[in-house]
Formats: sequence, C-alpha cells, structure tokens
Amino acid sequence: MSAPFGGGPLRIITADERLREARGIKGVLTGTSGIGKTTQLLTLDQQRTLFLNLEAGELAVQGWPGDEIRIRDWDVARDLAAWIGGANPAMRDDQSYGPGHFARVCAAFGPASQLDKYDTVFVDSISVASRICLQWCKGQSQAQSDRTGKPDLRATYGLLGQEMIGWLTHLQHTPAKNIWLVGLLDRKLDDFGKPFFSMQIEGSKTGLELPGIVDEVVTLTELRPEKGDPFRAFICTTINDFGLPAKDRSGRLSMIEPAHLGRLMAKIRGPRPDGVARLNFDLPAAATAPNPPTTKGA
Repeated sequence: MSAPFGGGPLRIITADERLREARGIKGVLTGTSGIGKTTQLLTLDQQRTLFLNLEAGELAVQGWPGDEIRIRDWDVARDLAAWIGGANPAMRDDQSYGPGHFARVCAAFGPASQLDKYDTVFVDSISVASRICLQWCKGQSQAQSDRTGKPDLRATYGLLGQEMIGWLTHLQHTPAKNIWLVGLLDRKLDDFGKPFFSMQIEGSKTGLELPGIVDEVVTLTELRPEKGDPFRAFICTTINDFGLPAKDRSGRLSMIEPAHLGRLMAKIRGPRPDGVARLNFDLPAAATAPNPPTTKGA
C-alpha cells in the first residue's frame, strides 16, 4: 500500500490528474440515542464494507453478513488506524502512524493489501473511542504531575485531544476509502436555557475540531410534519431549520435527505445538480432594504 500522505519529490498535480483520483468520503453520522445510526450499516455493500465495532452493539445489526473487527482498547484502535491509513512519512519511526508503526502493524496483522477489498470503513462509535482513549491517557506518564506524581487532569485531557485528533486525522487521510464515524448527539441547554446540540465526545478539543477534519456531517433525526406520519431523515447542510450539526463539502446534498447512507454516498459522488457550483457573493434584495432582517434569536 502506498503512503497516502505523499513523500518523494514535490510535483504539481494537474487538474486532469486530480479529477481522475479516486477519493473516499470522510464523514460523521450523528444522532440521538436509539434513532438508528448503527442500523445504517445495513444500507451499505456488505462485501465492500468493514465494520469497526467499539460499541458492542451487534444486536442492532445482527443480520448484517459483512466483516467486523471489535475494538476494546486504544492500542488496537491506533494500530487499526495505521493499518487502514498507511504510513505517514512526516512521522518518525518511533511515533504513532509513522513508517515504523505501519511496518510493525503489518507484521502483526498481515499485509495492508488485505484491506483493498473494502471501499468503506464504518466506525461505531467515536463517542466510545473517546472514552477508551481517555482511560488509556489516564495511565500515561504525560498525564502525571511532574511535581507530585499524581494524576493531572489538565494534562490528561491535553493528551486526550492530541491522541483523538491524531487518530481522526490519520483516518481522514486514508486514500480511496470512505470513512464514516458514528457519534452520539446530546441535547443540552445553554446558560440562558436555549437548547443546542453537541456530539458526545470526551474532551472539548475533539468535538470542536472534528467538523473541520471530515467532509460531511449528517444528523439522523425524526421529523414530524404537520400532516402525515413522522419519518426519519438526514439533515445535511450547515444552514438548516432545526439547529442540528451538519456540513456538506460536496455541494450535492439538500438540507433534508432520505435516511439511507448508501444512497447518500451515491448522491455525493454524482454530478452536481447545477454543474460546477459557484458561490454567490451578492446580497439578496432584502438585506439592502431600509430595514434589513435581523439574525434569528437576536
């Protein structure tokens, strides 16, 4: 497996080469507990999908006949990320995800070419991954006070942020594979009693930086129209009517999409509805009126 992070002499990649490159979709699938996030695995190609199971949640997908790896500790989680993502030549041999780490993992797990059969890696869940990582961090010397030798909470969470961001970034650089990270969504109240949503991840650093790492953030939710029965759907755009976390770098998704991850990926890879997307920097007429609209909630 070639290193996805580059290496070798610097060269310019032409537009034709870039457009021919096979690129995977890197996304986060979030939603409240019990909404059916793990069940989205059933919408994916069972022969081309690898399920990384941190949740021990096989009951929701017990009928899914695809391949699965169960993860219960952080060392295994890091090794699997190195195996899937390849070696990062920017790292030293003694650092995580560097060439030395990749070589050791291949010696233990077998050649990384075994993973060529998979187009998609479904990680369930990042919420549990952060808890496993936190337990690992608590046992590291970097998380102890130099003066007292006792646990240092600030150092522990600093190490947690470094480990989680490194893990996620390495998975994000995996060439030609779709990586979907499942995460639990919490509904909270701010200091003024206004509700907001945030992902359930240990430590604030990971939750803040995660949307910038991935290409897509979709929230699975239940919508209740004024007429008709409730239904589940994906909320896919940053500007949406529900205050839910979402993001679409592809420019191909509508605010509301059917709750089917397989079809969502097909739409992301498909042609743009209006050809090449263009940003419109002109203000709408309402914004230049004598009494322009105010921000909602202001």
